[in-house]
Amino acid sequence: MLPFLLSLTLLAMPRTGEDFARLRELMVKEQIEARGIRDPQVLAAMRAVPRHLFVPPEIQFAAYEDHALPIGYDQSISQPVIVALMTELLEARPSDRVLEIGTGSGYQAAVLSRLVKQVYTIEIIEPLANAARDRLKSLGYTNVTVRTGDGYRGWPEMAPFDRIILTSAPPEIPKLLIDELKPGGILVAPVGTLPNQDLIVLDKDEHGRTSKHSVIPVRFVPMVPGK
Repeated sequence: MLPFLLSLTLLAMPRTGEDFARLRELMVKEQIEARGIRDPQVLAAMRAVPRHLFVPPEIQFAAYEDHALPIGYDQSISQPVIVALMTELLEARPSDRVLEIGTGSGYQAAVLSRLVKQVYTIEIIEPLANAARDRLKSLGYTNVTVRTGDGYRGWPEMAPFDRIILTSAPPEIPKLLIDELKPGGILVAPVGTLPNQDLIVLDKDEHGRTSKHSVIPVRFVPMVPGK
């Protein structure tokens, strides 16, 4: 019986662009819209970006499933609904310049690139940064700039930013990153140490005063400082 079931599984695996497009549409409808994501631009971006090309080839068949996936170096690509939620919480505008901390495979940056003017993204693990840079370039995401570096140090020469997003979790939001956020800007980040992390939205008003609130509990890899 097991070989027969394995054969059925192999036959059901997506193999073509149309297969993956169908799974991507189901992902948006059943995982993202069904959980309350409503921004039409975010939904369009999630439909457009080929998530399966941002995971290792051997697990592409699982790219549109409802969970995070490993991408090597003890890192992961976030669950689709979390990517969509964080993107929606940013309230990004077409004129925005966005800083992302934690490039990973480049998937979140690709989603953001369809919504904003420019994405600057920092990855501390050099092989991941190099692979993401090549991947984004080959897929035509020309408004994303990838840098290898320590996210805790931000990107001061390109600051300030309209929006900042963290895709790994610091114990608390680094002050330097808050300083790099423009007045009127929004920062979205997982914050805390496992098992106690929350997705936080920080708003900076026009006078530079900040306020923040928790959205949901989450589980992210820790944000690692450089040496």
